[in-house]
Amino acid sequence: MTVIRDIQPEELPLLDDFLYEAIFIPEGISAPPRSIIENEDLQVYVRDFGKRPDDRCLVAEVDGKVVGAVWTRIMDDYGHIDNQTPSLAISLYKEYRGQGIGTALLQRMLERLRSDGYSQVSLSVQKENFALRMYEKAVFRVVANRGEEVLMVCEL
Repeated sequence: MTVIRDIQPEELPLLDDFLYEAIFIPEGISAPPRSIIENEDLQVYVRDFGKRPDDRCLVAEVDGKVVGAVWTRIMDDYGHIDNQTPSLAISLYKEYRGQGIGTALLQRMLERLRSDGYSQVSLSVQKENFALRMYEKAVFRVVANRGEEVLMVCEL
């Protein structure tokens, strides 16, 4: 059984794992070293997470183990729209993908953002990423085409 809940303060270091897992690696390409998450353009997703009023994070737990996370914050990242729109990141450990856990996490976060008064949420995703279909089903729409990736927004 999957439990979706708020992340606990002691679990915040797991966001580094999920940030790395969120990096899309096309078929036939070697995974980058884990140290890539230290790059400034990726640290914006996790540095001091939980200290800003707009930070939100839910985790999926299976048999007592955190296996996925979805988190949002207002930041100047690849998915940035404006300073009122949180950007969303989501990932699962590979062995838990394709089981509906990501969709459940995403839906729960959209509900949370809606109830917290946000009007929209944004993200950036590579066109080859299998998660693109999940976002489309969740009514994210493409607002900008950026070569290999698209900027998407979901109206809440």
